[in-house]
Amino acid sequence: MAANQEIGRIGENLAAQYLKDKKYKILDRNYVFRPLQGPPLGEIDIIAKKDGIIVFVEVKTLRISGKEPLIRPEEKANSKKMRKIAIAAEGWLARKKIKLDAPWQIDIMAVKILNGENKIVHFENAVSGF
Repeated sequence: MAANQEIGRIGENLAAQYLKDKKYKILDRNYVFRPLQGPPLGEIDIIAKKDGIIVFVEVKTLRISGKEPLIRPEEKANSKKMRKIAIAAEGWLARKKIKLDAPWQIDIMAVKILNGENKIVHFENAVSGF
């Protein structure tokens, strides 16, 4: 596994544990939305539920060694990526036979790994307009 993939997997595991600690129920992980034909249209790192709201989570992880980087992890979640997550979210809801008007949101979780210490920032309902 490539170093970036390994760091990403570590960040996703830390984020999932954080959500469990906050009483979220993890419903799915690493969901890839594939239509019947064609390439995948989007991927969701974590799908969870709390208080009746389904939460689609994009995890961005950054390993920091030394000085603070120029970009924060959450800034790597651009609008193109968020559109793909929204498409994948609707695909997941449809495949699970959950009404599209059910309450759901997209969150971003930024994970920083610095010398064995982890910092997680959870941006709830971070994406709107879908």
